[in-house]
This record gives sequence, structure tokens and C-alpha cells, in this order.
Amino acid sequence: MKHAKRRRRSRRKSQKFTLPTIHLVIICVLVIAVFSAYLYFSHFQFSYTLNNGAISLKHFTVKQEYLTPNPYSRSQKALKKVNAIVVHYTANANTSAESNRSYFNGLATSHTTRASAHFIIDPDGTILQIIPLNEVAYANYPRNYDTISIECCYKDTNGKFTNATYQSLIALVKALMSAYHLDSGDVIRHYDVTGKLCPLYYVRNPKEWTLFKQRLDGWNIFGVIYL
Repeated sequence: MKHAKRRRRSRRKSQKFTLPTIHLVIICVLVIAVFSAYLYFSHFQFSYTLNNGAISLKHFTVKQEYLTPNPYSRSQKALKKVNAIVVHYTANANTSAESNRSYFNGLATSHTTRASAHFIIDPDGTILQIIPLNEVAYANYPRNYDTISIECCYKDTNGKFTNATYQSLIALVKALMSAYHLDSGDVIRHYDVTGKLCPLYYVRNPKEWTLFKQRLDGWNIFGVIYL
């Protein structure tokens, strides 16, 4: 009897120490797994290559269709530093990235103004790069010489971007932030440079702009944003 009681006490003591230990191990494994997934997918989703002023992104389509060199939209002047990324809207609803590129390219002959951007994002999410990142674009006077500009197409007259445009914008901005060692505080609206109502939706809805910048600090798995 005495030996049986000792064995039962020994099993109870063993269970007391074993179960909490197992639970702790499981929790630690789950925490490590989640953190590893965060690191892996954050890098995987927004990994990029930058080569001679041209950028490419995983999971997002970027096409290089550079403007013809000319004094009005592509001067080929060197962009020697990047202190900010500026978000614009095209100010013409229901147009494509290609049509906006054609407008900028046409300035070479029309001479009506000086204007361009480094990127134009189509409503379907396609990113069109029309100026190399080592050249100045005419979009943010007086900050053309230390900024990268992104024009976004839209469909609604309120200026709100399509979801495809929005997701591509986040991916592109996050890649540029990484490439130029910037943070979300360095991502600004055209409005913040000149006072122009651009991008319209994010000037009239500042809470949405704040949410966009918060998402730049979050992470993304195949198009799903996690804050």
C-alpha cells in the first residue's frame, strides 16, 4: 500500500510540472512561428530590385515605358537625393496610365507646360514607370529635386482609388521607402507641398490618409494588409 501511495504522489507531481511546461513550449513555438511568418512574408511580399533607375516588384506588374527625353517632361537632370515620396491623383477620372503617359510625352511637342511623374498607377493596378528614379520628374515644384512622384488613376469623381491601385501604391511606396531609407513620415501628398487639392480624396478625407500611412507600417500577405 505504501509503495502504491508513493507512486500515485509521484505521478501527481510529475503531472503538475509537465502540463504547464508543455503549454509553455507550445506557446513559445507558436510565437516563434508567427514572428518568423511576419518576417518572411513582409520581405517576400515587398521585395524589389532596383537597377539603373528601374524598379521591379514581386507580385505586382511594373512596366518601364520611359518618356522621350525633352525639356518639358523628361529633362534627364539627375535626381541626386530622395527625401520624400509624393502621392498624386491624375485629376482626370476614368483614364488609364497609358493615356496619362501619352499626355506627358506629348508635352515634348505641345510645350504647354512642364509636367511628369516617375510612376503612374492604372486602375487595374499596373504600375507604369515613365521616368528613371535617378532622374528628376516635374511634379512637385519646388521639391522636384528631392522627391519621387507617383500619379494614381481613379474612376470615381471623388478621387478615391480602386482597390487594385491602392494595393499597388502601398507595395510601390513600401519598396521605395526601403530603397531610400525613408519611413512613413516621409510619404506626403502633393497637397502638403503646394496646397493643391491633390490627391483629392485624401485631402478631403484626412483620416483615410492617416490610415494609408499606418498601412505602410503594417505588413501584407498576398494583397491582405495587416496593421
